[in-house]
Formats: sequence, structure tokens, C-alpha cells
Amino acid sequence: MDFPAHLSPKSLTLSLSCSDSFIKSAQSTSQWRLTSVYSRTSSAATAFASKYSVTSTHTTIASLCADPNITAIYIASPNSLHHAHATAVLSVGKHAILEKPATSTSAELDELYTLARKHGVFCLEAYRHIHEANFLKLRDALPMLGTPFGASLTYATYSSRYDAVLAGDDPPPNIFSREFSGGCLVDIGVYPIAFAVALWGAPVSSSYAPYICHTGVDAGGFVTLQYDGFAVQINQSKCYKSAAPSEIYGEKGTITVNATTDISSVAFWDRKTKETRELAGKAREFNLSEEADEMARIIGEKDQKAAAKLEQVSRDVLKITEGLRRECGIVFGVEEEQGKK
Repeated sequence: MDFPAHLSPKSLTLSLSCSDSFIKSAQSTSQWRLTSVYSRTSSAATAFASKYSVTSTHTTIASLCADPNITAIYIASPNSLHHAHATAVLSVGKHAILEKPATSTSAELDELYTLARKHGVFCLEAYRHIHEANFLKLRDALPMLGTPFGASLTYATYSSRYDAVLAGDDPPPNIFSREFSGGCLVDIGVYPIAFAVALWGAPVSSSYAPYICHTGVDAGGFVTLQYDGFAVQINQSKCYKSAAPSEIYGEKGTITVNATTDISSVAFWDRKTKETRELAGKAREFNLSEEADEMARIIGEKDQKAAAKLEQVSRDVLKITEGLRRECGIVFGVEEEQGKK
């Protein structure tokens, strides 16, 4: 599909690669407004923009970045292009919100944060689930468990695009392509990994047992994050489905969560009473609205402290996935190109 998109309080511009759900979620907060749509072709941009009664469109990154009505751009291009597009956005003093994974490598991410600080703008990665109200309820409930024993986190769903991999399509879908920095770990796995990092910080060590498909990237597998005194096991996949919930175990009980994203249930089982209590509240109608709200607040209030916390999560998650990939021999095209320079 296509590339970046633009965001700012009361003025939101999205590209065609952004979903309708994101647009609806962002606009439901009353903090964002869709003002322009980007696509490589004028006809595609116009068709998408017309659904939201938007007339402004762009077919080049340069014109998008030069638009004076835009203050922030949402970047949802193929993973390998995130760095180049965010560089263009940040260089003209506009905020960049990056679809996960923010970049292909930690070096690229370092460059973007440096550029953002130089121009006095924000570079934010869109990990929507750690902004959900029920995730925050879960985080606040962790002391109820006492000493942590471990956790089992699940995000395993069969991708329809894996059919093309099985069929031997050449080139493969972007998300299963080394050239576009794809693979399950950086697409699905980052959700439970960010889930763990947002709760407990960076692990002491990590390991990965992947299934690597013929395209050269992983289609699924099991990640272990080792913390001081406990471990987190992650089952993540795009080539098989799991209906297992996620659980966190402690000395005083167990917390069971329906999923690592779109959390609708946070149930605490008490070891002493043997009773289970629901802690979650009603989820909001649009599942990206809490993320959109928080990002608008950070930008509007220039909340550097909150942005720094999100930056640390992004750095830690990318460091984990980058290390696990390389240990398993998964090398992206951008890394090969950088190695030649």
C-alpha cells in the first residue's frame, strides 16, 4: 500500500496504509481531524479521502511535508521505509507518529530521536495497547500478586497473507519479506514484548525459538524474557492460531487477561479466598482512541517526561527484537545495505 500520514491536535492527516479504524478512533477523541490523505497515486488518494469528505491529497512525501496545515504525520509505510519517511517529516519540524515497529534497527531509531530533539518535535511509536485503560488497570493491580513467579503471554493468529507464502508467491507479502523488514516478531511479537516491557522494564536476557519460513523471516515462535527472579514466555505467531489467554502468576494469586491487545477482561484469582474478581472496565468503542488521546496530550502539553517513557519502551523493545533476529540469522535488507557502505 502506501506511506505516511499526518497528525496534530485538531488536525490529523493519514495515509491510505492507515486503517479506517485508526481514523475513526482518532477523530472520536475530538483531538484530531483528518485534513489530508497521501498515496502514490492521485486516484487512490482521492478515493480514500472522499470517504471522509477530505479534499486535500498528496502524491509525494515532499509535498506532504511541505503542507502548512500539517503539524504531525502518521507513518504506516512498509517497515523498511519508516526511517526515511520519518527523517523527512522530522527534518521539517513536524511530529512523527510511527506505526510499529518504529524502525528496522536501533541505529535508525537513535537517529530519529536525535533529529526530533534537534527540531523540537516528538517522535512517537504507536503501541496502542499499552495506552488502553484496562492495561493500566492491570499494571496497577500487579502489587496484588505479591512476589512475581512468571507470566505467559499470547498473541498468535493466522494471517491470511501467510497463504501467499505457502503458495510460493514471489515477491512475498511485505510482512513476510526481508526486503521490507518483515517477520512475525516485529509485527505480532512486539505487542506482547512491549506488554512485558511496559510492566517490568527491559529483561536481563532473552531467547527465541522461531519457525523461519522460506522467505527468510520468522512466521512465528516462542520468546522467553528472563527477569530477575522470574521469566515471561511469549507465544506469538502469524502461521498458527492460539485461543489461550495471557496470565501473570504471583505468590498471592493469578491475573488472567483475555489478550495482550483489546483487553476486555482482567480477572484476579485470590490464593487465600479462592475467588476471582474482575478488574477491567468497559472498553471504549474505538480501540485506538486511548492511544490517540494520549499522543494528542503529549504533543499539546509538550510532555517530555511521558514521551521519554514511551521512548524507553520503544528502545527496549527494538533492542530485544533486533538481538533475537540476529541470533536466529534473520537479517533485513536494510542491514545488508548498511553493511556494504
